[in-house]
Amino acid sequence: MELWYTEEHTDTVRFSIKVKEQLYSAKSPFQQIDVFNSEEFGVILTIDGLMMVTQKDEFIYHDMIAHVPMATNPQIEKVLVIGAGDGGTVRELTRYHGIKQIDMVEIDQMIVDVCRKYLPQTASKLDDHRVNLYFEDGLKFVRTKENEYDLIVVDSTDPFGPGEGLFTKEFYGNCFKALKDDGILVNQHESPYYESYANSMKHAHKRIKEFFPVCKVYQAHIPSYPSGHWLFGFASKKYDPITDFNANAWNQLELKTKYYNTELHIGAFALPNYVKEMLEDNNE
Repeated sequence: MELWYTEEHTDTVRFSIKVKEQLYSAKSPFQQIDVFNSEEFGVILTIDGLMMVTQKDEFIYHDMIAHVPMATNPQIEKVLVIGAGDGGTVRELTRYHGIKQIDMVEIDQMIVDVCRKYLPQTASKLDDHRVNLYFEDGLKFVRTKENEYDLIVVDSTDPFGPGEGLFTKEFYGNCFKALKDDGILVNQHESPYYESYANSMKHAHKRIKEFFPVCKVYQAHIPSYPSGHWLFGFASKKYDPITDFNANAWNQLELKTKYYNTELHIGAFALPNYVKEMLEDNNE
């Protein structure tokens, strides 16, 4: 008998991966968590039936959400990560010796416990001495912060269920307040390809633009994500990710990455016309 994991990308589009076995299944107080082992993608983590991370292509997402802001301002010392229960974003951030503190806020401790057991590839640095884990609502956590962080990374699930509040105007306003005068905000920005994801992307972008003077979008190809075309949002009080980018400074760190490089950094902000049109129409 064959076992397949199937995810609905739309009402008429499905994406399936043949799996060898189901490793874990449980419902936390917040969401349904499942872990599968597959031939092509290795270990797969799903939440409420949606793929969050796979062993094979997680490096693409985590490289792009972490290294783009860090390369824009290599002087970042204090970081807030919201979500990111699999640990991959924290893993990449801990590679920067200049970072002194990483506060990670994840609403669901079960996600972290599951990833420690089944995805040590991503969760390997959660015990770094600079990392503080907070198991609480990121929306409430950031409300209490002001002028505190150099970088906020919003590594959230999609905008419903526990992740819904992380796409609101209130949340982005609180992030702006929690950042220092030269602070950067980076978030996973959904896909532009399917209508429901594109609508979430446009709403998030419009809300972020209301607060930040620098607001851009960049992209990556992530095979296991809906359509494979995924966006990230870059917002800052000061730094432009292209005009203020110093490729030599980042390359001198000699970090070995699987996806990110400084040529890709510039190219990732060159968006297809259909995406540019969505963002431009959204600003009217």
